[in-house]
Amino acid sequence: MPRRRRAHHHVYVVELHPDVLLETRFRKSNPGYIDGKPCVYVGMTGLDPDVRFDKHKAGIQANRYVTRYGLRLLPDLYEGFNPMGYEDAVDKEIEVGIDLRSAGFGVWQA
Repeated sequence: MPRRRRAHHHVYVVELHPDVLLETRFRKSNPGYIDGKPCVYVGMTGLDPDVRFDKHKAGIQANRYVTRYGLRLLPDLYEGFNPMGYEDAVDKEIEVGIDLRSAGFGVWQA
């Protein structure tokens, strides 16, 4: 009988400094951005989100927008559904990005 793996994947959201809007690729990816709304990075990890954020900031397997513009995690936007299995986390990461973008946030996903 196969062993069930424990649900240990997390979706996380990082607030990005508004200067990320000076990046052409970021701006073009967010045509519905509403001025004044937060800019965020939405990711998924098998690590604790705090550890993953620290790795981004240190440049380890990092998204360059998080390394350069990452301010802090926004746990209010993700804590309620973590942890979860891998497949659920993949789906939830996409769903969170879509939801935030539709609310006018500037969103980046890898």
